[in-house]
Amino acid sequence: MPSATASSPASPQRRRGAEPSLTEMSAAGLRAFFNIARDWDLSVDEQIVLLGSPGRSTFFKWKATPQSARLGRDTLERLSLLLGIYKALQILLPQPASADTWIKRPNSAPPFGGRRALDRMLAGNVSDLVAVRQYLDAMRGGWA
Repeated sequence: MPSATASSPASPQRRRGAEPSLTEMSAAGLRAFFNIARDWDLSVDEQIVLLGSPGRSTFFKWKATPQSARLGRDTLERLSLLLGIYKALQILLPQPASADTWIKRPNSAPPFGGRRALDRMLAGNVSDLVAVRQYLDAMRGGWA
């Protein structure tokens, strides 16, 4: 007979090794995103675009109660890319101020053409986030 302390499917604690639920992934991703947005000093409009342009009311609901969000695949992919960009910058530029301001500095590298990485990221396409992520991964030596 199972013990009274065993974790049930409705229990807030997951079994060790169990996949996180969509709600758990959404909440964790949004919390991380809003911390990154603070570090990068992003405006509300910039944050909305980076998240895939949800409605303003949806955005503010996500911000107020991330634990109740159930994000779609596109938004989760965007969050994953943004987290990867943030992490790569922390590795490449160990000084937090340098890492956090990099996206707002003009960049002559081919993916940016003299514009800021943030400008590329704000074009609104997932492929633009991928391009920035791939560039940073290449700079880290992660891609041959």
